[in-house]
Amino acid sequence: MTDLVVSRPEGLYCPPGDFFIDPWRPVDRAVITHAHADHARAGHRHVLASRAGEHVLRARLGAALPLQALDYGEAVTHHGVRLSLHPAGHVLGSAQVRLEHGGQVWVASGDYFASAHDERNPTCAPFEPVRCDCFITESTFGLPVYRWRPQAEVLAEVDDWWRANAAAGRPSLLLAYSFGKAQRLLAGVDAGIGPILVHGAVEPLNAAYRASGVTLPPTQVLGERADREALAGALVIAPPSVHASAWARRLGDFSDAFASGWMQLRGARRRQGVDRGFALSDHADWPGLQRAIAATGAERVIVTHGQEAVMVRWLAEQGLRAESFRTAYGDEEAAA
Repeated sequence: MTDLVVSRPEGLYCPPGDFFIDPWRPVDRAVITHAHADHARAGHRHVLASRAGEHVLRARLGAALPLQALDYGEAVTHHGVRLSLHPAGHVLGSAQVRLEHGGQVWVASGDYFASAHDERNPTCAPFEPVRCDCFITESTFGLPVYRWRPQAEVLAEVDDWWRANAAAGRPSLLLAYSFGKAQRLLAGVDAGIGPILVHGAVEPLNAAYRASGVTLPPTQVLGERADREALAGALVIAPPSVHASAWARRLGDFSDAFASGWMQLRGARRRQGVDRGFALSDHADWPGLQRAIAATGAERVIVTHGQEAVMVRWLAEQGLRAESFRTAYGDEEAAA
């Protein structure tokens, strides 16, 4: 029986449908799971993606993107392959790709957030388990050490840190990935503590979220001239690339922190060189990965990126047929 997805130099390829999923080289037909840079590349002649992600995809890849948008659950058939998109819970518009052909059902997850606490990312549709014969899963945080605390606890710690800095009259620089993490933080912090300023790379994504109906508190772009009075007590959200930069130094006397799943490890916090680290991720943790995979009912699982070897070994121990694809997907969080 022919596999519905194989690995090719351009990316993950569906032979019967003659299209790619999240290809990292320009192709004729691409299905894009979400708009992070390691999954959404420019140059494709035709792109299919979720309607929920249209605004962020156009914000990142250009308004002229040749996009065909599908609602979640809406199906199309191409060369006999029935294709539909289903929520992945990762970021706004993130989707799993369900493929049905020749009596087989495969699901390519892209990146997803599935929680053992029944939590969800409040800025996007929650992860939807999709029954299938073969599940292609990410494994970014596929090690037992990665177990997320309830997000309300983490966000309360962010608020406490910001509140203490505001009381001392200094700004709080919160490093967070421009697309996804920044908006999740904005949706969860206590906006009554003080003004919220953002880096110029963050605001276009905020606008795309708002255009998609996601409620975020008011934000202002921090311009070239930093008003010290306006900064006192402010929360400033910026991408990690500004750390220790001239842009950050103009904030004056500030406290900094980094929000990422990588902050689960103390060594990662030290290497980042920030005052605080908040372990908040838009990916599934170890229990979340296990729960999501089990919910699909798949007897075959292909691991695409992250801790592939550990996850493949664990799946094989559970009696599943497990293997991995080598992909060009990386840590989009680090580059976003």
